[in-house]
Amino acid sequence: MRQAPAHLLKIIEPVVEGLGYECVGIEYNPHPKNGLLRIYIDHENGILLEDCTKVSHQLSGVLDVEDPIQGNYQLEVSSPGADRPFFKLSQFEQFTGEKVMVTLFQPINKRRKIMGVITGVEGDNVLLDEAGEALEIPIKTMSKARLVPDFSKDKGVQGGK
Repeated sequence: MRQAPAHLLKIIEPVVEGLGYECVGIEYNPHPKNGLLRIYIDHENGILLEDCTKVSHQLSGVLDVEDPIQGNYQLEVSSPGADRPFFKLSQFEQFTGEKVMVTLFQPINKRRKIMGVITGVEGDNVLLDEAGEALEIPIKTMSKARLVPDFSKDKGVQGGK
């Protein structure tokens, strides 16, 4: 999946974790004029705007000193949201039993997008159940993966009359 280069992870993750947050993942989209560095943070109590501001301020200082990115870029610090992106196998394990949407670099069975329930992780493969069909997808073949939120669980939605 699209995780930032290792040299950025090495600088950013310790800063985020040192402030008491989980570094969910880091996206880096380089561009000669307007690159984008997006850091997803989480906390057991949730994330507020103040949390993002605190992490952004601290990271700005560290990135200015370390200067790991050539040219201009925009720094964004965000909560992962209800449709959180996945970057690591451990995140698939953490959300076993939940539904994900996976986008692949190359098609499998003529499909690049697969939506299924995570049934586990085996080695470097994510195990999914897609409408009763068991799939084993190597993480290295995924370009993106996101949780598919089920809002009916959270809100106690009632059907019927």
